[in-house]
Order: sequence, then C-alpha cells, then structure tokens
Amino acid sequence: MDFTPSSAQQMLVSTAREFLRRHCPPERVQAWALDERGFDEKLWRQMAELGWPGLLVSPELGGSAGSMLDVVLLVEQMGYACLPGPFITSAVVVTSLLAAAANADQPKRLLPALASGELIATLALTEENGSGDPDDVALACRVPGRLTGRKLFVKDAHVADVLAVVVRESEGLGLVLLPSERRGISRIQLAAISGEKMFEVVFDDVEVTVADRLGAAGYGGALLTPALEAGALARTAEMVGGAQRILDLAVEHARTRVQGGRPIGGYQAIQHACADLVRDVDTARGLLYLAAWKAAEGLPAASDVAMAKAHAAEACLAVARRG
Repeated sequence: MDFTPSSAQQMLVSTAREFLRRHCPPERVQAWALDERGFDEKLWRQMAELGWPGLLVSPELGGSAGSMLDVVLLVEQMGYACLPGPFITSAVVVTSLLAAAANADQPKRLLPALASGELIATLALTEENGSGDPDDVALACRVPGRLTGRKLFVKDAHVADVLAVVVRESEGLGLVLLPSERRGISRIQLAAISGEKMFEVVFDDVEVTVADRLGAAGYGGALLTPALEAGALARTAEMVGGAQRILDLAVEHARTRVQGGRPIGGYQAIQHACADLVRDVDTARGLLYLAAWKAAEGLPAASDVAMAKAHAAEACLAVARRG
C-alpha cells in the first residue's frame, strides 16, 4: 500500500494548486459565496478546459478515466482554496451514478456533456424526514407515470440542468433523471448557516417516462451506494483541504505575531498547540487517502470512508477553534 502520488497525480495537484491560487483569492471566493448562483461560470469553463469534470468519465465518452484517489487529491486543493460550486455534486456524485450504469442509454448521452462541463447535474435524495439514508426514501413513483412530492437539501439545484431523483418503485429503489426545467418542477432556496446553496425541490404531477429511468427497475440502490461513497470521500477531501488552509494561516500567524519581544511561535504552549493541530490534520489526511485507495482498488471501503469523514470533521473543528 503506497500513497505516494504518481507523476501524473503530482502534476494534477501542482496544476490545481497554482490555478486555484491565481483564480481564487479570498475576496473573490467570498463574493462568489454571497452571489445568488454561488460560483463563477467563467471559472467553471476554465476548470472544464483542464478536464476536471471528466476525471471519472471514460476516454470514450470524453473523460480521462481517473481514479477516486485522483478526485480526492484534486478536491483537497479545492477545499484549500475554499472553492464554491457544483463540482462534487455534478462531477463526482451524479457522474459516478451514470458511470456505474454504463449499459443504460443516459450515460452515453449525458456523460460527455458532464465531462465537458456543458451540463451540471445534482442528486435529490433527502426527504421531509431529514434522513439521507436511501432506505428511508418514500417518494413513490411509477415508471411511466407522474411524480408528486418533494426533496430537501438538494445542493446546487438552482444551476443544475439535470436532477437525479431517488424514488421508491414497487421493485425497490429507483433513479430517474429529470430535466430541471420540466413542467411541474420548482425550487425553493433554504437558508444554510454555511452559505451553501441548498434547495427544496417540489415535484407537482411531473411526467416521468421510461426513458427517464436510470438502469433497471429497482436497481437504484446498487447504483446509489458507490456514488454516495464517492461523494463522502470528496466532501472529506474538501474538509481536509480547508483544515490545512486554516492550519497554515495559524502557523504563519505564530511566526509573525510578536509578543514579549519575540514571535509567539517561540513559546512552548503555542508550539504544542500547533503540533496537536498538525497531528489532527495529518491523521485525517492519512485516513482519507487510505479510504480513497481502497475505493480506487475496488475494495470494501464503507467503514474507512465513514472513519475518514468523521475524523476530518473533528480536525476541521479543532483547527477552527484553536487556530
């Protein structure tokens, strides 16, 4: 087991770090976060030119056939830059869904557009009970038929061209891909402390055709599990990158802030505090890379992903409180 990045991965990280450093200064990131769209479309197109949205797409469909470890390394840099936008929802979660259903018609039609950044998609999973567990999905849908109900906490629904909606069919969990502008679909923005763009999506007698179903009837659960795992890994990478950014700022402050005639970093108490934070962030990164490596190798990784995500959340809180 070797987590040393390959030369291609090192180039990906180096390119991403420099690109995000130049294009995502803090004041610009804050302006995007406060903007109603929540991201910069010009920057999104530039990211697409670098091939980032197509990392998990096969070359035949316009991607680069990267691994989950590639995605984690890239998103860690996005987290460091505090980059807002629909990358994880579209290029990781929904793209993973479509890639897992490679024999269906929709992947061949949608993946090239997702890989090029021309199309943005998001997942509509959570319902009014607040649970993100697919087993708790109750929104019933017959295919073909009509769909009436609502989904909560749908990220980036305001910019998504396609909604991947998790529904309950008689055969089990199903997935339907609906154009966001189809008649009967509306969006209500939800207030989020984090500033993320979250929406309630309402379906009012929306037409659902056989062509909208992803994969076979009742096969949604099998597609959803690896996609949610990929999304959790990406969110964990985002947290690790953000935690590293805060840590770097804290260390820089300790080096430059002078108290009592010398930098405060010279005091043992400050050194110990910084060492504790380095330990927390590095441990979270190690757990993340292990989970991503297992996922990339096709090994069972659910418990590793959960452990990495939990530890990264704690590391973020620790550096934010003490940094």
